[in-house]
Amino acid sequence: MKIVTWNINGIRTFRGGIKKALDSLDADIICVQETKVTRDLLDERTAIVDGYNSYFSFSRGRSGYSGVSTYCKDSATPCAAEEGLTGLLTHHEGAVGCYGDQSEFCSEELQLLDNEGRTVITQHRVMCQDKEQTVTVINVYCPRADPEKPERKQFKLQFYKLLQSRAEAILKDGSHVIVLGDVNTSHRQIDHCDPSDIEDFVENPGRKWLNGFLHSETNEEEPKEEPEVTSSDPVHGGKFMDTFRHFHPTRTSAFTCWSTMTGARQTNYGTRIDYIFADCQLAKEQFVAADIMPEVEGSDHCPVWGKLSCSLLPSSKAPPFCTCYLPEFAGKQQKLSRFFVKVDQKTIQSEHREALPGSQEEEELRENLKPSGAGNASGKKRLLTTSDSVVPKGKKAKTCPKPQGSLLSFFKPKLPTAAPSTEAPEKKTLGTDKVTSSQNSQKACTTSKDTSSVTSSETVPELLDDASPKLCTSMKSDKPMNLKPLAPAPDGGESGAKKGASLGFWKSVLHGPPPPPSCKVHREPCVLRTVKKEGPNMGKQFFVCARPQGHASNPDARCSFFAWVEKGK
Repeated sequence: MKIVTWNINGIRTFRGGIKKALDSLDADIICVQETKVTRDLLDERTAIVDGYNSYFSFSRGRSGYSGVSTYCKDSATPCAAEEGLTGLLTHHEGAVGCYGDQSEFCSEELQLLDNEGRTVITQHRVMCQDKEQTVTVINVYCPRADPEKPERKQFKLQFYKLLQSRAEAILKDGSHVIVLGDVNTSHRQIDHCDPSDIEDFVENPGRKWLNGFLHSETNEEEPKEEPEVTSSDPVHGGKFMDTFRHFHPTRTSAFTCWSTMTGARQTNYGTRIDYIFADCQLAKEQFVAADIMPEVEGSDHCPVWGKLSCSLLPSSKAPPFCTCYLPEFAGKQQKLSRFFVKVDQKTIQSEHREALPGSQEEEELRENLKPSGAGNASGKKRLLTTSDSVVPKGKKAKTCPKPQGSLLSFFKPKLPTAAPSTEAPEKKTLGTDKVTSSQNSQKACTTSKDTSSVTSSETVPELLDDASPKLCTSMKSDKPMNLKPLAPAPDGGESGAKKGASLGFWKSVLHGPPPPPSCKVHREPCVLRTVKKEGPNMGKQFFVCARPQGHASNPDARCSFFAWVEKGK
């Protein structure tokens, strides 16, 4: 049994085809985070993959944000599955259950913690040492503590507590548990490229939680730079183990996440925040290997894999939470009226109840079009004041069977007597013409040339009112003098001079980017950056070394050169 976790930073990472990407990972259970897709944007190619069954959790509040999914091979079909940690999103059979003690959370907190699409749980039957057992895989994308938003720090800690409560409840119920995904906290100094002061590093609330969640193997050889456990630290008596550190306790520079803005992956200047945690018994008895895959690109994270000696026992049928049961992918033919009716979003939201945002409603809004109603609609009097008629989007305008005027009819001279006398009546009787044309189509088809010219004037009245006198005079006379306005203007040199003067003026006003200086260490041209963080320097530009970020001891990394761009340059 092989499992893989990977923060893909958007489902579009699988550009070469999602099946090809999944097959290349060569795993039975593939858990991905940060899909950045909502249900209304999920297409069938992504949701239904040949040879796999998938399970998605979407963000309810923001589009293009968060989201996790689990792909299981058909040979690893789970016996139960659900989304979320609280159980509030579960309204079907085949759920995992075991929600633990949630007394310290209020109902609003529980709803918010499951509102961002951060958890998918699948439960699998396995054969371990000739004994059938269950393994529950909790795929999580833990929140990031934004330093500019203090409330997110508390949200992250609350998510950690809820995750631990749920995982330990499932473990207590008799199932083995694997918690994997992007935890968004590096545990130890060895898991960070450049740890800050030891006191600040250890006092981080996320690391304190990891200390209590994970079991510390006292017999393992600790790295020299690892600080001693003090009395203020939580007791390392957790029920789960970091499988990577179980097999590689002293490996350094083993990172899973790098900043793409600074090119830090080139210098391996990153952190290890993606994990596969397993309960202690499972990690010691069944896990045979675990490692990272930094060679796999396509995201700012790399995959992490783990291999177990137990074999999977697939379920005969996927649980109800499987994506294949969603109405849009279940193979049910939708009604034709669905594609032509404009859905009222307010009505959907009021009748939505507990359905997913952006999802298709079970009850469709229909528009009953009666034959009599169509006639009445065409009989409404409308005055055409512009050349463009407003037609509702998605509906084809009904036109009378009048013959289409040829292009030459627009250039024919207008009768001098008809122009002043028929202009006003045309606009007045235009609405009634449409009614009579729909009732007397045969008469409209046998009109004379004068009627066709009037029809053309009805189609574009403003165009003919302004342009027809000029066109008529040009058509009456074949003299070349009338074509002089269409020829190039004789003062072309003057216009060119004006353009040159205008170009020079804008060049003097709008300066281009200043020439980049060279950094002092590498003697290479710097890159121009702009301050985007709110504060007194927001919007200012500066130059820094163009090399990727790295450790100060790395000569190939970015040097410390920094220079503000002076005003007026």
